[in-house]
Amino acid sequence: MTINVRLDKELERALVALARREGLTKSDILRLCLKEFLARKLRSTTPWELGKGVFGKFASGRSDLSSRRKAIIREKVRAKKDRRRLGPPRRPLR
Repeated sequence: MTINVRLDKELERALVALARREGLTKSDILRLCLKEFLARKLRSTTPWELGKGVFGKFASGRSDLSSRRKAIIREKVRAKKDRRRLGPPRRPLR
């Protein structure tokens, strides 16, 4: 298959210089670049791979977060609503 690609002057100069230095054709260089780019982009990344750098780094001190997450969120939302409803604490009369 033939593909035409428009390059700006700077990119064309860099491609020509690299091809000369490596002893390859411009087409060979572009093929290698495209192959590497596609391999990187098409590699399937699992959710574990995406987050493995942060898993377990931040401890909450709670052992029930995964099993009670919905109840915990409900409790926090309810407490926030209660604080808003009651308003700021009143100062005692003197």
